[in-house]
Amino acid sequence: MKKSKIGKTLAVSGAIDGGDPLASVGAVSASALNLANHFLIAMPSMQDPVFGGTVVYVCEHNENGVLGVVINKPTDMTMHTLFERIDLKVESGLEGHDEEPVMFGGPVQDDRGFVLHTPGHRYSSSLTVTDEVAFTTSIDVLEAVAAGEGPPRMLVSIGYSGWSPGQLEDEIGRNGWLTVGADPDILFNLPIEERYTAAMRLLGIDPLMLTSEAGHA
Repeated sequence: MKKSKIGKTLAVSGAIDGGDPLASVGAVSASALNLANHFLIAMPSMQDPVFGGTVVYVCEHNENGVLGVVINKPTDMTMHTLFERIDLKVESGLEGHDEEPVMFGGPVQDDRGFVLHTPGHRYSSSLTVTDEVAFTTSIDVLEAVAAGEGPPRMLVSIGYSGWSPGQLEDEIGRNGWLTVGADPDILFNLPIEERYTAAMRLLGIDPLMLTSEAGHA
C-alpha cells in the first residue's frame, strides 16, 4: 500500500502537534465515488497483516486520495500514557478516558497523533466530517481534554490510513473491502472487539457466514 500524499500530520514524539494532513482538504472537488463518513470493512479473506480484520473510518475522499483511521486496532498505549508522553498535565481527570487505549490508525505517519471526536469547539486544524464526527490533527484538542473542556466522545489514534488516487477504488473492485455508511455509535461507544461485527451487520451480513464461505478466519 502506497503512502498517502494527502499531507503531513500531527507531531508525536509523544503524539500530537506539528504538520497538518488537512492542508489539502477542500482544495479539490470530490471524486465521483465519495466514501467520506463511511466504514471500510476488510473482507475476512484479507490476509494483510496491517488491515486484516479492521474497520476504517473514512474522513476524507477526494481527488488527492483517501484518508481514514482504523477504529478497532488498539495499541498498548493508554490515554493516560499518551498525556504523560506529550507532557500535558491533566487538571480535572480524563473523565472515563484514562485507561482507554490509543488506536493504531494506520501505517502512514505512525509517529503522529490524530483525534476523531464529536464537533463543538473550534480547533486550529480540524475537519468537520458530519454533524457528529470531526477529525483534528492539532494538539489543542488534547489540551482542551486536559483542561476538562474536551469533546465528550473521542477516539485517539497514532498514524492514519492513506490511499493514493484510485488505489482504494481498485482494492474495492478486487473485493478487498466492503463499504457502508458509518454509525457514530460504533465509532465512539461500542467496545473495540465488537466494532467489526457491528459494522458488518450494518450491511445485513453475518460475519461468521461470510468467513466460512471465504475459508478464512
